[in-house]
Amino acid sequence: MSLDQVIGPLVSVTLIELMLVTGLGAQLADVIKVAHDTRLVLRASLANYVAVPAAAMFLLLLVDADPLAATGILILAVCPGAPYAPPLTTLAGGKSAMSVGLMMIMASSSVLMAPLLLFLLLPPITGGADIRVDPLGMIGAILATQFLPLCCGLAVNHWRPDLAARLLGPAIAVSKILNAATLAAILVTQFPELLRIRFSGFASMMILLGISLGIGWFAGGQRDEDRKAMVLTTSIRNVGLGLVIAAGTVVGTSALTAVLAYGLVQLLGSFLLALWWRRNLSPVDVRWGGNART
Repeated sequence: MSLDQVIGPLVSVTLIELMLVTGLGAQLADVIKVAHDTRLVLRASLANYVAVPAAAMFLLLLVDADPLAATGILILAVCPGAPYAPPLTTLAGGKSAMSVGLMMIMASSSVLMAPLLLFLLLPPITGGADIRVDPLGMIGAILATQFLPLCCGLAVNHWRPDLAARLLGPAIAVSKILNAATLAAILVTQFPELLRIRFSGFASMMILLGISLGIGWFAGGQRDEDRKAMVLTTSIRNVGLGLVIAAGTVVGTSALTAVLAYGLVQLLGSFLLALWWRRNLSPVDVRWGGNART
């Protein structure tokens, strides 16, 4: 079995384990509290499922991107709910409980929204190229690799918090190993393709990241800690899910390369922003982690 053939199953296992860890560390009360805030959920949904995909489509049409590369970028644009958003929100001094709730809601709703949006948005982006995404296959992949593990972890934490606490440490350690192995395997196989991406391509990704950050800030409300949570939830797309979709439903390495490239750009950019916010926190904000003053 070649390294290329290993990537698909490895990415799937990594995402399953990561979502299980996310569920084990999340509180059902946080999700319920966010879900009861109808305006917040509506703003997050419009930001993640309307504004960010629309911005991605506009940029891809503007630069006349390669159909497969455009498919990869669009896949990430319709896949919110990244598990990296809550820890970066905490680092930035944002409201981590809000970030956890939004992440869980976006990750769950993407089961239906991501396949639907790709079905609607891919044809104008690919310009009639023979690129097909199987919506039913996507739904099955999202259910198996994201939704069910997330719900299992959340259920264990809710019904057996003592067991969740015991499992969380080893699960985090396994998650780090799997993430490192997955990233190494993808970089080894995709590195030559990454080097072929032009500066204009990376510049377009940076512009899309900047627009996503602005969308999140506008949708975040009035308080800075709320805005930070919304910004990072909106800007960090679900790279693991994007790789699962690209590897399982889109034939062509350019799509996988585009998912990886934009995934690295948006994760690095969001991390640097969180560090910059961290540096500008007052001692009180650092002590409370942005969550006490509500």
